[in-house]
Parts: sequence; structure tokens; C-alpha cells
Amino acid sequence: MTPRPKKDLPPLCSYVVGGAVRDALLGLPVQDRDHVVVGATPAEMLARGFRPVGKDFPVFLHPATNEEYALARTERKTAPGYTGFAFHAAPDVTLEDDLARRDLTINAMALGDDGVLVDPYGGRRDLDAKLFRHVGPAFVEDPVRILRVARFAARFADFSVAPETQALMREMVGNGEVDALVPERVWQELSRGLMEARPSRMFALLRDCGALARLLPELDRLWGVPQRADYHPEIDTGVHVMMVVDTAARRGQALPVRFAALLHDLGKGTTPEDEWPRHIAHEQRSVKLAEAVCARLRAPADCRDLAVLAARYHGDIHRAAELRPETVVRLFEKCDALRRPQRFAQLLEACAADFNGRLGWEEKPYAAAEILQRALAAVQAVPAGDIAKSCAADPAQIPERIRVARVAALAALKAAG
Repeated sequence: MTPRPKKDLPPLCSYVVGGAVRDALLGLPVQDRDHVVVGATPAEMLARGFRPVGKDFPVFLHPATNEEYALARTERKTAPGYTGFAFHAAPDVTLEDDLARRDLTINAMALGDDGVLVDPYGGRRDLDAKLFRHVGPAFVEDPVRILRVARFAARFADFSVAPETQALMREMVGNGEVDALVPERVWQELSRGLMEARPSRMFALLRDCGALARLLPELDRLWGVPQRADYHPEIDTGVHVMMVVDTAARRGQALPVRFAALLHDLGKGTTPEDEWPRHIAHEQRSVKLAEAVCARLRAPADCRDLAVLAARYHGDIHRAAELRPETVVRLFEKCDALRRPQRFAQLLEACAADFNGRLGWEEKPYAAAEILQRALAAVQAVPAGDIAKSCAADPAQIPERIRVARVAALAALKAAG
């Protein structure tokens, strides 16, 4: 049981740090406030009524606000990868020591209770210059920092990476540090970056430092592969996919839609050069590659399922106006659209992003989605229960009778224009 706060304790020396300070200086809403405590011990925190939550190092929850308060600490590299660190938290660790272990200068600022900014590494200067710059040489010790910088690039679209930081990131990739990242952490950072305003910037940065080829080689090899002949010849498949992802972000789509947009065209990267710009049966290859990526990243089921559906059926969906009623019913069955209409709506959103993700295009209505939404409504209106009752003497006829009725409903819809 957490002890009650003792009375007459000296004031706690704490600072708001990291992203809360950065966002406040940028005039952005502050979502979470993290605090660093200097000169205290775990026993003293407990005496004040704080609740311990940290496993690897002392982190506590404030008894009133539930905000996180971490004891100032330093860290030392002990093994490869992002988990290979030893932490030291003690009253003699200074605020500057704690800030020195952080990734970027813009995240290494602190604000005291008196409102004074503590900025020992030039974070305010780099914030004004819109620059991502590493705090110190220890940046190379944690490969997660590459993913974090890439994610920040997707959020702050007008920022650039300092040349010396780019060089360190390339060095980390060359040293194999990225290979030590576990799938769960890669997914965590990639999924957060996909939900930012410009996801394409995250992948551009990862590609520039060589990390994309190690983490998502299926995506990396799309650059240099031409699109179909009826697409703009001046952009390749990699650029197109980035435009599709940004289109999904601009339309405010959920994570599964953005992830499906990212993986929908992977098969084009395996098309032999002598077949360019055609991509024969690339959907089948895209499905296998999307499944492999999802398995490797351990993507959640909703993201995995939608990505595979988009890879397999986006070509059919684009051709909705040409499909026969029988083919549309079969498409609904394969996508489980009748039982999961919301997921099918997300599939149409991913395809709409693909349709609009082209060079120089303004947002255009996606006719295929409207066609298939009307068709799905017509199929849903077919009285399947009544048909099943009429087949009580021969239940084996039920599936075919329902399918025939659905096809007839779509034929009537098409005839009506």
C-alpha cells in the first residue's frame, strides 16, 4: 500500500520535459506532460504519496494528477539494440545529465515551476530553425531514435534533419543497429508515423539513411519501378505509394486504411524489368508480400486483414463499373462485405486513396465506391431469411437460391441505371 504523504517535506524539485515543452513553444496543444525530478530518492517519492510504476528505472504517478514523474537518470550502453542499456538514477544526477541522454535537441528542454526554460543543448535555436539535430554522440546507441526522427518528420513537415544527424543515422544502419529492433517496437513507431499529417516523410527519411531497406525491403524496392502506362510516366511506384498514403492521411482515414494504402502495390516491385510498365498478376504477388510484412511486424488483425484485402482486390474494385452482377456478388462474398460492411467501407477508402494518389490530381470523386455501396445496399435488401424458409424441404439449396436472388437484384439495379 502506498503510504500517505508526510507533512513538512521540502519542495519537490521537478521540471516539465520533452515533448510538452517542445509543443508549448510551437504553440501546439500539449497532450501529455512528463516530469523529471532532481535530487530525490524513491523513498522520498513514496513519502510524498507518489505511486511507483517503473520497472527498469524509477517512475512514479502523481497522487493527484496521475502525471508521470521520473527521477533524473543517466544511461550507459551495455549491449546491441535498443534494450541494451544500464540506467543510473540517484540524487546526484543533474537535470543537464538527464537531458543529455535524450534524442533530439528539441526534445531536450525543460521548464521549471518558475517558468524558466532550461535549454543546455540549443533546442530552442533548432526549434526556430526547424531542424532535427541529435543531442550528442550517444544518439547512435539507440536504433529506435532513427524511427523516432522519421516519425517526427511525418509530424513536422517543414522541419529538416541536420546533416550530421543524417550521417549518424546512416552509420547506425551500417553498423547493424537497426537489425536489433524487435517487431513490436518497429510497428509501434511506424503506426504512429502513419497517423501523422505527412506519412511519406517518414518513409523518405528511412529510405535516405538505408533503414527502409532493412525494415521494409518490400516497400523500398518499389522506387525505380514504373507505374502502368496509363499512369503519369514521370513518377515511379514508390512515389505513387507515398502519394496514396498521404492522400489517406489528408482524408483523415483510420490506421488500417493508411496501412492498407502503404502495402497495396508491393507486388510491382517484383515485376521483371522486361515486362515494365505492365505488371501482370501483381495483385497475387502483392498479397503474399503484404502477408509477409504483416507477419514480420506482427501487425494487429484489423490492419493485417484490410491490407491483404486491398492488395488482392483493389484492381477489381477500380473496375467496379465493368463488373458483371455475378462478379460483384462474388467480390462481396470474398470480402465478407455483408457481415462486415464497415470493413468493406474502409477497403473502399483505401482504394479511393489509391485512385487519388497521382501526380497533379486534385481530389476527385471515386465512382467505384459509389457503385459498390449502392450494390451492397441492394444485396443487403435481399430477404435471405425468407428464401431460407422457402427451402425448408431442401436446405442444401439455400446458398445457391440466395446467391441467385442477389445477382438478380444487382442485374435489376444495373438495368435501372
